[in-house]
Amino acid sequence: MEIVLITFEEAMASIPAGVAPSILLANGFSRAWRNDIFDYANILAAADFLAREREIRDLFERFKTYDFEVVMRALIAAKTVLEAYGGNEPLIEEIEKDREILKESLISAISITHPDRPSSVSTAQFTAARSFLSRFEQIFSVNYDLLLYWARNMNDLPPENYRTNDGFWIKGIWLNQDDDQKVHFLHGGLHIFDTGASIKKHSFSESGTGIVDLVRDNLEEGRFPLFVSEPDATSKLERISHNPYLNHCFRALGKANGIFFVHGHSFDENDKHIFDQLKKSGVVKFFVSIFGDENTEENTRVKANARAFLESDSSEVEFYIAESSPIWA
Repeated sequence: MEIVLITFEEAMASIPAGVAPSILLANGFSRAWRNDIFDYANILAAADFLAREREIRDLFERFKTYDFEVVMRALIAAKTVLEAYGGNEPLIEEIEKDREILKESLISAISITHPDRPSSVSTAQFTAARSFLSRFEQIFSVNYDLLLYWARNMNDLPPENYRTNDGFWIKGIWLNQDDDQKVHFLHGGLHIFDTGASIKKHSFSESGTGIVDLVRDNLEEGRFPLFVSEPDATSKLERISHNPYLNHCFRALGKANGIFFVHGHSFDENDKHIFDQLKKSGVVKFFVSIFGDENTEENTRVKANARAFLESDSSEVEFYIAESSPIWA
């Protein structure tokens, strides 16, 4: 069956009057602003694996990847095999420690490579992003960075009176079961942290200190943002189910209905928990973005997986050209 790509505006024009679509934003949303900052190679280059630098970086080279999750999955597989064959306990413990180093280094590398201030983004870019976001009723994100957070909070820019509720209210504390919450960080984010007693967010107005500065201060003191960086869908879902904020956002995804856009996602198996949840939702049509040449091996896989993961007797998938989306124009 031949697949014809349409533009973003053609997709929007096909939506019935009065219907407000929702959207899932992935890495392509951030890379559309600055690919050199948010691509995986840049994050790996900034990573510090401490005393295990040589060994862990060698794993990336052997697997010919920049993806932290690929290496984490390999470590899990190695540990499983060793346990099954009665491998020595010290080696198993070393593999488990390397997994923790890998996870912590990912968080630290993202904070190092991240722009320090929202002033890194131009007023015109923020205005474009806000106009783009304002076209969606519910916004879901699997990104850890602050671009979405910054764009939403530039209240002095058009569109006039555009506001979104992320569920965090007095003193930045998340109010559980807020049914009016419209923005959902499905895998956490740099600005979100779990105190043990509550889920809170950093704000750029805190004592005049930037959020990225606060995150870096926390990391130096051993406090990490709320992140889901597990290597596969099963372990990600388990992590989500044990945190009230993440679980609330995930359940909200399952309540989606009508028209739903998926922008900038690679449709890898490690996020299949998200697509399984969407497939059970009330969404009747998905619009999925394709970046670049649609006939590459990667895009052929994206199209095949998108249809396999999302299509059902009650839902269909159509594809649009990612570059036609006026996100940061």
